[in-house]
Amino acid sequence: MVELKQIATEQRNEATANIDTLSSCDMVRLINREDQKVALAVERETEHIAAAIDLICEKMCGGGRLIYCGAGTSGRLGILDAVECPPTYSTDPELVQGLIAGGMPAVFQAVEGAEDDPALGREDLEAIHFGEKDVLVGIAASGRTPYVLGAMRYARQKGGAVLAVTCCPGSEIDQLADVGIAPTPGPEVVTGSTRMKSGTAQKMVLNMLSTCTMIRLGKVYGNLMVDVKPSNEKLVQRCVSIVCTAAECTEAQARAALEQCEYSAKTAIVMVRAGVDAAEAARRLEGAKGRVAAALGEIKS
Repeated sequence: MVELKQIATEQRNEATANIDTLSSCDMVRLINREDQKVALAVERETEHIAAAIDLICEKMCGGGRLIYCGAGTSGRLGILDAVECPPTYSTDPELVQGLIAGGMPAVFQAVEGAEDDPALGREDLEAIHFGEKDVLVGIAASGRTPYVLGAMRYARQKGGAVLAVTCCPGSEIDQLADVGIAPTPGPEVVTGSTRMKSGTAQKMVLNMLSTCTMIRLGKVYGNLMVDVKPSNEKLVQRCVSIVCTAAECTEAQARAALEQCEYSAKTAIVMVRAGVDAAEAARRLEGAKGRVAAALGEIKS
C-alpha cells in the first residue's frame, strides 16, 4: 500500500482548508495566490533545468531523441510538449516523443492500473527502440509511479541519459535520474489534485526543456521561430511575418524569397539579408549548422 501521508504532493494545504465555504471570486483569488508559488518553485531548480538542457542537446547532436514518460496528467503533459515540436520547430515527429501509461486511450480517459506496472514502462521503451543515444525524462509529481520507474531503470540499462521531473525531491524518481528536477510548489489547493500546482510546475519545466533545446539547436533567431512549419494558413502568414521582421523587408520581398525556397523562413532570411540566392543561403546555413546568426556572420558557428 502507498503511504500517501509520506508523499509531499499529498499533504493538506491549511491555507485552503475552508475553500468550500468561499464565494466563487474568493476561490479564484485563493487559487491564484497559490499558483503564484509555482514560478518561484521552478526558479529554484534553474541549475538542474540548465544541466538537463545541456544533456539533451549533447544527445540530440549525437543523433539521439528526447522521450517523455509519465502516467495520467504527467503523461499527458509530456505528450502535449512533444506534439508541439514539429509544427513549431519543424522537427521530425520521432525526435521528441511522449509516452503515457496505458497508451493512447489513456490520453482521453484513465486506464485503471496501467501506472502500477513497471513492466509496461520497459515495454513502451522497447517498442520505440530506446538506446544509448536517447534521453528519457521520467515525469511523476509524486516521484514514485511504478510505470515511470520501470522505464527509467530500463533506460539506464540501455545506457541512455535519464532525467526526472517531479515535485518530491529525494523521491525514487529523483534519485534514479542523472539530473533530477524537483520544484516544490507546496500542497495542492484540493489535497492530492496534482493536475493543479504540480502539473503547472511540470508544464513550466517541460516548456523550458524543449524550448531551450530548440534554441540551442539553432531553431530560433533572436526570439523568432525561424524553423516554423507552415502547415496551415495562419502559419504561412506567420512565416511571412517572421521573414519581414528578421530581414527588415517588405511582405512582397518576404513572399518572393519564401516562394524560392519552399517557405523555409531561415533560408529566406539569409537570402534577403545577405543578398544571395536560395542555393547559396542553404549552403551557408548548412555550414553554420542551421543557425541563422552564424550563417549571416553575426556569431561564430
